[in-house]
Amino acid sequence: MVTVVARAPGRVNLIGEHTDYNAGLCLPFAIRLGTEAAVGVRPDGRLRVTSTEADPADTTWQEYVVGVVAELRRLGWEVPGLDIALTSTVPLGGGLSSSAALECAVAAAVAGLLEVPLDGGTRRSLAEACRRAETDHVGAPTGGMDQLASMLGAEGHVLLIDFSDPDGPRTTPVPLPVGEDGLALLVTDTRVRHALADGDGGYAQRRHECAAGDPRRLRHVATENDRVHAAVAAIGERDWAELGVLMTASHASLREDYEVSVPQLDLAVDTALSTGAMGSRMTGGGFGGCTITLVAADRVHVVREAVDAAYAERGWARPAHHLVEPGPGAEVLSPVR
Repeated sequence: MVTVVARAPGRVNLIGEHTDYNAGLCLPFAIRLGTEAAVGVRPDGRLRVTSTEADPADTTWQEYVVGVVAELRRLGWEVPGLDIALTSTVPLGGGLSSSAALECAVAAAVAGLLEVPLDGGTRRSLAEACRRAETDHVGAPTGGMDQLASMLGAEGHVLLIDFSDPDGPRTTPVPLPVGEDGLALLVTDTRVRHALADGDGGYAQRRHECAAGDPRRLRHVATENDRVHAAVAAIGERDWAELGVLMTASHASLREDYEVSVPQLDLAVDTALSTGAMGSRMTGGGFGGCTITLVAADRVHVVREAVDAAYAERGWARPAHHLVEPGPGAEVLSPVR
């Protein structure tokens, strides 16, 4: 029996939040934290899924896998019964798209098992299948950014995604040489968790408000699209000070106009800025999760320690920190006999 192992990354969104489902622009990148799926054929046609990270009392995560397999079959793939074993280093519910990493890892592993090459067209098709799995099968009304970032991520590049084309998202890799200029990107995980699949939760509510034409929500979307345009220009010119200003302005808009921040996110951002960071913002859907901070590499420890101290002063659990850089998208690692 052949077992195929594939890996798919989580993602960080540099800027461009809540714009994907509003036909806007975003600028995510794949990260080193990821999910691995080991997939083998079962003779009885059933799916058996195990995970080293999942809570045994919560089986919601299995619905993502079932949804991916269903969508692959909908594409015409002859997917047999499967044994699927999952391991992950992406914090669950932390705003780094653990769900997309899971979906894309399973999809890539099944592609490897069926000997379907992961070319550009296949990657886009799988990203859309994984988005439908999350939206239609699990009930999380995501816009597609996460799956595209996980499938199309490129080493050293952020991915400019334009969702305005009715024929499908347009993607452009953009080099992000922050390390060459002595800078780093620090992700701070507040450990406040969210559940985007909660149909009555804030994420779904924001989608409804945008569809209904809420002026404050749409003001965020419009100004955020402008910030993404400006961010791409700033990156091209290596104007990191301007990129930092744009990131911080994005957070203010998400806090005030879109109202998806929480005190833990605000404190992480404010503390990073007060200790010399060039820019900081929440990343992901909000209502918890992570911040991303642009800071001089030699000051990362200063920011990290200051945020930890600020949390301790409030009596909050200590946050987790990750240095991140753009990495590759989903890949088949190896078939093991």
